[in-house]
Amino acid sequence: MCNRYRISAKQAAVMRACGLEPPFAPDEVFPPTREIFPTGKKTARMGPVVRRSSAGNRPLEMVLMEWGFPTQVPSKRNPEVKLDKYVTNARNLRSPLWGGSLKIPARRCIVPFTWFAEPHPEGGKGDDGKPRQMWFALQDQPIGFFAGLWRPTERGEAYAFVTTSPNDFVRPWHEKAMPAILQPTAFTTWLDGSLDEATELIRPYAGAMVRQEETPPDNLIEIDA
Repeated sequence: MCNRYRISAKQAAVMRACGLEPPFAPDEVFPPTREIFPTGKKTARMGPVVRRSSAGNRPLEMVLMEWGFPTQVPSKRNPEVKLDKYVTNARNLRSPLWGGSLKIPARRCIVPFTWFAEPHPEGGKGDDGKPRQMWFALQDQPIGFFAGLWRPTERGEAYAFVTTSPNDFVRPWHEKAMPAILQPTAFTTWLDGSLDEATELIRPYAGAMVRQEETPPDNLIEIDA
């Protein structure tokens, strides 16, 4: 499963990729996070999420949330002991962990990314000293968007993104799943549509993609997305 991704873009570039001319300076309001990864109980690693605002005419807004829905799972040593777990990928959408957010349009969001990683099947260390990855990006869009879900938690708002079957491009490297990636024309349906309409969008990405083993650079996308 994808447990590392990068968003090397400023807020203005992300919002422009959503079809909005930003009402703020290109370097406002959130600094780019670069690489996002789960942190569990440690200090939350926040990632940018785009969702409908609850105010006025409900325009899109960008907020920072923690990556991973909190839940409890039984310990392998003692099933009576419950351990905290933060789940980043929403795969079984029939699970109560995800169902409440999926059914409510206001709890859906879109998660911007520039690259996402899947574990390299050969293992080992990558050029950054971390576990070796295969990195994927969209060929015709500098900023892509995962189909995301969010909910309030005791630690604040948290998000995850939906996964689906891998497409032909990802499958040779990761045969189990890939993030559900939305085309820009599907943003409104995902954010506002019915459960059936939203579920229809959870499918392997059909657009052109690129991949590489090297850790992507930190070159920032400013506002020309």
